Amino acid sequence: MKPEPLIRDHAALDPMPSQPALPLPRGKEPLIRAVAEARYEDETVEPLGSARALVPADFARNEKPFDAALAWAYRLGIPGAMLSAPLRKPAKLRLLATVASPFAGDRSRGKAIRAGYFLIEGLRLPLADADFAPTAHLPRPQQKLLHGFSWLRDLAAAGQRESTAPIAEALCARWLDANGEVLRGKAAGPAWNVERAAQRMLAWLVHAPLVLSGEDPAMRPRMLRAIEGTARWLDRNVGKETDRLGAAHGWAAIAAAGLLLPDGRPRRVFGEAGLLRALGEMVSEEGGVLSRSPLAQMQAIAMIVDLEACYAAVGRIPPPALRVLLELLVPPLLALRHGDGGLGSWQGAGATSAHALARLLEASGVRTRPARETRHWGYQVAAAGKSVLQFDAAPPPRPRDARFGCASTLAFELSHGQSRIVVNCGGAELAGGATPARIEQGLRGTSAHSTLVLDDANSTAILLGGQIGKGVEAVDTVRSAPARDADGRASRAVRLEASHDGYAARYALLHRRTLMLSADGEELRGEDVLEPAGKRGKRGKVGFAIRFHLGAGVEAGLSADRRGAGLALPDGSYWQMRLGGDIAAAELVLEESLWVDGEGRPHGTQQLVIEGLASRGGGRFPWLLKRMG
Repeated sequence: MKPEPLIRDHAALDPMPSQPALPLPRGKEPLIRAVAEARYEDETVEPLGSARALVPADFARNEKPFDAALAWAYRLGIPGAMLSAPLRKPAKLRLLATVASPFAGDRSRGKAIRAGYFLIEGLRLPLADADFAPTAHLPRPQQKLLHGFSWLRDLAAAGQRESTAPIAEALCARWLDANGEVLRGKAAGPAWNVERAAQRMLAWLVHAPLVLSGEDPAMRPRMLRAIEGTARWLDRNVGKETDRLGAAHGWAAIAAAGLLLPDGRPRRVFGEAGLLRALGEMVSEEGGVLSRSPLAQMQAIAMIVDLEACYAAVGRIPPPALRVLLELLVPPLLALRHGDGGLGSWQGAGATSAHALARLLEASGVRTRPARETRHWGYQVAAAGKSVLQFDAAPPPRPRDARFGCASTLAFELSHGQSRIVVNCGGAELAGGATPARIEQGLRGTSAHSTLVLDDANSTAILLGGQIGKGVEAVDTVRSAPARDADGRASRAVRLEASHDGYAARYALLHRRTLMLSADGEELRGEDVLEPAGKRGKRGKVGFAIRFHLGAGVEAGLSADRRGAGLALPDGSYWQMRLGGDIAAAELVLEESLWVDGEGRPHGTQQLVIEGLASRGGGRFPWLLKRMG
């Protein structure tokens, strides 16, 4: 059968050249199946291979036999002092060096602490109301801030030590009063999971001048005992952590304690071995974390930056693999920037600001270009003119990798210059601050993303605790690279095409989406196709909705025939959306939506929705988004 054009009989719009349709998967193919041959003349079609995690063998470790024996003995429980110097008394507990991390905190958040309150994902929490008790039922952002001590970095950036250390000392004393049971062998509550304990200990070590040089002389030995006690707790519990990023934090904190506490060599080599293994299991071969979360990617970079600063403080050279990993992690993150310099809203992340991203990248010391392809991370990115198109062309992360897994397969975001035109709601990981925790699962659902939804059902099941269930198993992706002129500029549209089977089991339908971004970036043509998953389509109809969540500040109005809409962008430009083809069973409507920024604050926005009834035998729904004038 001859394939149909992407947009047919589109009144008042230029016709689109016919393109062959991509065959869809019929069974349980691999994560991203390779495309064996080119399908378009005069275009380069790039086949996509499957991703794999890195393993320690990918790095040049050069581990000495003696260090390997030390790590083995330490893992068995032999004390570090006995292994380091068996013939002398254990060294006095102290810190061996002062760490100077290049990763500076947020000065505005630090000033807020000096003014008497925490800023937690868009909310103000007075310091006096901070509840450090292990029995307190706190939203996740408060748990992370209060028990992970991430606020120390911000406070350190907000003034001289003389004015900030008393504040840090008072807050640390309150926390130790409520959670110091670990020193007596009793650890419970949200402060005592591996990730939170590791973040807290790294913060104490990196910002030791704040927590060890206050006005109360009794606080210094108390804090040192807490650091040593937390390190011992991590020694015993890090191997039980199933979350890969949490485990990596745990091993990094152990290595840092081995560097900065006396008789620490056995602990250091023990932590280094575990850290390289954990990072190798967490990162794909192209540098994207397997949770597919930009926030997790940033947290991994920040962790390595702080750990490298600990090595520098004691004059040691870190394992070369750490720098290799850092150089792998940065380029994929750069590729997910929009025209405003901030990140897209993917896998629970909010729209991280350009300022926050720039601080981290500057601290990393990695100077590189964005990754040309992030296909193994699951995101296809196309840039043309002033426009940036981001496309989720992969299944959600596997359950063992997911942190805030979202059913976002085949969703896209589009920006032009400083304006975001089409976005995802985002912010599930930040829910619990200004964004209510009760809508966290909704923010992870398919309807919170700019893609097609069948019968208001998620393409992949959304479970509690950030986990995901069954749904999308196979995604086929084809990308046609644009032809380029003598100056290296694109002279032809970029075409992205992908399909998924998330609705095959329930509705016997496959969803295929094609996006074409023009060479000047001022026109995006799309088509959403539903095709039978079997040889014969079923009878009946099913409701569908194709959602386009609009960016903050975009003003929309529907045309009189309800087959188009005008979009006024904050930069003063005007865009138009039109439905193509003969879609008698669908109409364009305007509904309310929300968008969560990088600070966790929700913004009321709008969304355009193509909704109607689709035949169980399949259907085609073309559309066009174009800049006018």
